[in-house]
Amino acid sequence: MVTFSDVTPKRFTIDDYHRLIDLGFLTEIDQVELIKGELMQMVAKGTPHTFCNTSLVYELTILLQKKAIVRGQEPILLPPDSEPEPDLVIARNRSDRYLSAHPQPADILLLGEVADSTLKYDQEIKLPLYAESGITDYWIFNLVRNCLEIYTKPYQDLQGNFDYASKQVFLSNSVVPLPSFPDLFLDLSIVFPNFNK
Repeated sequence: MVTFSDVTPKRFTIDDYHRLIDLGFLTEIDQVELIKGELMQMVAKGTPHTFCNTSLVYELTILLQKKAIVRGQEPILLPPDSEPEPDLVIARNRSDRYLSAHPQPADILLLGEVADSTLKYDQEIKLPLYAESGITDYWIFNLVRNCLEIYTKPYQDLQGNFDYASKQVFLSNSVVPLPSFPDLFLDLSIVFPNFNK
């Protein structure tokens, strides 16, 4: 007799995931991302989330011009078993603009998530995943508290858990420098929703 404890869930690699897409088992309608081998349903985005994300991509594209590639809600590869779709990625310039493959950790200068209903997920699931992958700069645009959480210095503790050694919090009226571009600054008051305007 087989018990529930004898059943092992199927975990997918990035290659498995791409095969499911190529074969038509997964489409854009499914709105899933691959996290640690599991297919995770992505949450629908409300107006504040969409406003913040659109503003970020717009402002950063203007700031960075041709210095880097700004991607919004596009996949990245975190081998061997994760292909998340973060809200924001600033990636190194590449002549093919990542036509041959999605950005991987060595390509990523900054990774950001816009968080309201996904705040716990972005802090407790995605944060250790990004730290384990060596993402040096992880930003959470926290719409619940109306602040930016900046995480740097990924590390692994003695129990094998991954985290960031440094966390800074900036209020939504702050101006913050961009990692890898210390002469460029992002005005958070432009990207955070302000319902009092």
